[in-house]
Amino acid sequence: MDKLIAITSLEAFEEAIKNQSIIMFSADWCPDCIFAKTFINDIVDENKDFTWYYVDRDQMIDLCIDLNILGIPSFIAYKDGKEVARYVDKLRKTREQVQKFVNEVRGE
Repeated sequence: MDKLIAITSLEAFEEAIKNQSIIMFSADWCPDCIFAKTFINDIVDENKDFTWYYVDRDQMIDLCIDLNILGIPSFIAYKDGKEVARYVDKLRKTREQVQKFVNEVRGE
């Protein structure tokens, strides 16, 4: 996860969504999030046309509630300040599922 930029404030979030970005919502204690951490750096390396960010759900709970992020890990894609796609649920995500989401954001 060291390749994702941490968002720790609402101001940083507002700045991040101005780009073509994908934000991962997660928490350190979440077993499915720990599983996603095993492959997320590879996905970032293979998809450099996006800027990748990380939000710790517990530290930014108000933002997550506003965005209706109830399950983690979850991903939301933004472009020019607008949400363009989301992969939000409470189920474990595989590398293939996350890459499929990225491809769909790209229009592939």
